[in-house]
Amino acid sequence: MTSVKQEDLIQSIADALQFISYYHPKDYIQALGEAYKQEQSASAKDAIAQILFNSRLCAEGHRPICQDTGIVVVFLEVGMDVKWDCQLSLEEMINEGVRRAYNHPDNVLRASVLADPAGTRTNTRDNTPAVIHTKIVPGNTIKVKLAAKGGGSENKAKFAALNPSDNLVDWIVSSVKDMGAGWCPPGIMGVGIGGTPEKAMLLAKESLLEPVNIQELIKKSEQGQVLSRPEELRLELYEKINALGIGAQGLGGLTTVVDVKVLDYPTHAASLPVAIIPNCAATRHTHFTLDGSGPAVLTPPALEDWPDVTWTASPKARRVNLDNITKEEIQNWKPGEQLLLNGKLLTGRDAAHKRIIDTLANGEALPKGVDFTNRFIYYVGPVDAVKDESVGPAGPTTSTRMDKYTETMLAETGLIGMVGKAERGPVAIDEIKKHKAVYLIAVGGAAYLISKAIEKSTVLAYEELGMEAIYEFEIKDMPVTVGVDVQGESVHQTGPEKWSRLIHKKT
Repeated sequence: MTSVKQEDLIQSIADALQFISYYHPKDYIQALGEAYKQEQSASAKDAIAQILFNSRLCAEGHRPICQDTGIVVVFLEVGMDVKWDCQLSLEEMINEGVRRAYNHPDNVLRASVLADPAGTRTNTRDNTPAVIHTKIVPGNTIKVKLAAKGGGSENKAKFAALNPSDNLVDWIVSSVKDMGAGWCPPGIMGVGIGGTPEKAMLLAKESLLEPVNIQELIKKSEQGQVLSRPEELRLELYEKINALGIGAQGLGGLTTVVDVKVLDYPTHAASLPVAIIPNCAATRHTHFTLDGSGPAVLTPPALEDWPDVTWTASPKARRVNLDNITKEEIQNWKPGEQLLLNGKLLTGRDAAHKRIIDTLANGEALPKGVDFTNRFIYYVGPVDAVKDESVGPAGPTTSTRMDKYTETMLAETGLIGMVGKAERGPVAIDEIKKHKAVYLIAVGGAAYLISKAIEKSTVLAYEELGMEAIYEFEIKDMPVTVGVDVQGESVHQTGPEKWSRLIHKKT
């Protein structure tokens, strides 16, 4: 009988979470490298280059791939013959591992988990508790599959209780199109079919932890081998999702997904439950087994496993000085144009925006030092700095969450520009056009690379909000792309439309 010690499980969880914070899975990086080679859209190719270069920097520097270091999801298969040498419950041991990982002094991970989600939404400060799924199975080992899922991709999860006669593929493709780019493509789409609603969602989530192997399946099909129905669905969905032309970061391009995973389960005769969950460009997961011999040993990928891709700013990129920017200067910026931002940039996410809006509604002054007149705001919640860093990884958050604040911010604060990731909604675009403002996008999945452009970081207001406080960044050559211009033209509309037409012409 295998005896597993409490400390072995705790330390294995902690080590694994640190490991996946800075190491992409080798199969994902290599698939993304192939997508980079094939990509013909200049904007999408540049975004993929930033993601790949960021990934290598993180592997070398042992810092998070993305500022959103996720909510922890753990799948356990516990052997019936395992004996536990412990005082804590299984859940307590896992959460102690999470606590230890997220507070590691050499690589602090961002605490994003909030208690009382429908009420006070208070940060637990250590990213606990994890979401845990346990199976009791024959055997004498503990198999662990562990992931850290960011909010941007999790928020795009979809579920439908379809009728058995409904077209499953049409619903999935339509739903992916409606997702836009907030989930940070290119990534992996997980599909769960059957069971009951909660089972379908669980299948979709667990499918994302399987190897990236769609190219092997394509070869199998080309060789005339018989495919199962889930395999047939994977191929059909892979082709049709990429034909949407969404591309990297939603800029328009050939690759939206590097793989599609499908798991199914028997279901009721009257039912066809289906769930889809995306995995973003910060795909993070690993697997290990405990057999009583000690903590898990995790083998890092070799640096030569990364594609030979570096990123440098285009010589055509426009350098912008934010310290003396005017509304007149931004009038001739065009969607898709690359910029390098310099000077002082304010930050603010959901909680800070709500505070600002409430303050203005009460007729009160904004906190001392917070002046948005002719300024830009960056939607970001950075990781805490370590050692000599001015700030930790600081990639953009999904901008649509700030759409409902856009009118007030543009009309009442003097703000002229915003920086975030993914598309803006139609109402926000109308407000950007109305106020002759602009919206810029930074690459989701390039958080450590972006942080290299931040030379100084100062908290200006709402320090108690932690990563959601208002900071002032002093930046040098921070790379962004014009997402929406003063005329309301959005690259997230024109880019995918263009590339969808081109892809369909080729086929």
